[in-house]
Amino acid sequence: MEYYEAGGYHPVTIGDCFHNRYRVVHKLGHGTGSTIWLARDEASNRYVALKICTADSNPLENSVLSRLSQPQKSPHIDRGLIPRFSDVFDIKGPNGNHTCLVTRPARMSLSDAKNGSWISLFQLEVSRAIIAQLIIAVQYIHSQGIVHGDLHRGNILLRLSRDFDELSTEMLYEMYGEPVFEPVNRLDGQGIPPEVPQHGVVPIWLGAASEDVALPEAKICLSDFGEAFCPTHERKFKSHTPLLVRPPEARFEPTRPLTFSSDIWTLACTIWDIMGQRTLFEGLLTNDDDMTSQQVKLLGPLPSEWLTKWREIRVNRSKSTHQPPASSTQAWEDQFEKHMQQSRIREGMPPFESRERDAFISMLRSMLRFRPEDRPSAQQVLESEWMVKWALPEYEKIRNTAQARKVES
Repeated sequence: MEYYEAGGYHPVTIGDCFHNRYRVVHKLGHGTGSTIWLARDEASNRYVALKICTADSNPLENSVLSRLSQPQKSPHIDRGLIPRFSDVFDIKGPNGNHTCLVTRPARMSLSDAKNGSWISLFQLEVSRAIIAQLIIAVQYIHSQGIVHGDLHRGNILLRLSRDFDELSTEMLYEMYGEPVFEPVNRLDGQGIPPEVPQHGVVPIWLGAASEDVALPEAKICLSDFGEAFCPTHERKFKSHTPLLVRPPEARFEPTRPLTFSSDIWTLACTIWDIMGQRTLFEGLLTNDDDMTSQQVKLLGPLPSEWLTKWREIRVNRSKSTHQPPASSTQAWEDQFEKHMQQSRIREGMPPFESRERDAFISMLRSMLRFRPEDRPSAQQVLESEWMVKWALPEYEKIRNTAQARKVES
């Protein structure tokens, strides 16, 4: 609620109508730079996601996505993999001027699916198809000269069925529940000012537990291009990805601009996160030193100049107890057996067979090289053995099913 202030969020009430056509029917969620609402487009009679940015934000993703959405640039890619804004407009409110972005609503993020599950696992064929689409999407945006800059499972969305638009607002509430309001109260007992909403709205849950997502439902959209940039036009040095997936060059080479290779590191961590029960690198309250220790334990020694810098950091932080760990050649196999195989076997899911396991680990090891220049391109990842033999065939099943439905209709 403290973000409802000058320069911050715009207060929204269920039933509000924006741009003379978008009627708000529920809340989808929020981020640091926006609130996102489910609205009914009264002009097209479809549901949309209405992203209302904070007044002090500078939403550059519209220009990035406009560039990526040009049909002539993506004739062979499923265009649903990249979000497209169907409308962009500005509104004025008590907290300032806000840019509003309109796109297709999503069912849930991969984080939502895992958080809604007791076991935090997708079915094996679903994981393969999701990862195939993610790598295709990253390869496409890289081919257009753009770095995503914020790859993690919270920014990967599962799409809604087209049948969703056929639900009336009454049917929507009947299936998913009416909006739940939480009253906003001031500690001093005074009235709520106009820049703050009278009620908070609990976001709607359109999703399912990860293990219940079926293969035909596993179509994704890579979202949130707020950190995206074009390295040939803009030099970016700081990574804002979560620490667990942040590329190590952001710490050890802070004066070297980030580039496509930084996406490859975060992509690899995210792939593990999608396929496994737990993240590759772990820690709720972890810090940079602990993260580097985990990386060395799994991947081997740091480049010599990085190791020297790390030692200097630890000397300057006299309280630091972290020492360079000895890497274990069994680390990859141990991690895989523990978080991929055994977790699936415990839940009665089919495990990996050895050839797929070896190909999967080989692909990730190539992507998780400390030096950015040693990592493969997204195109090379797309051509890896695991992608060609295991992931892409699952994605083709989804595409073939979708094509068959189009023919029938």
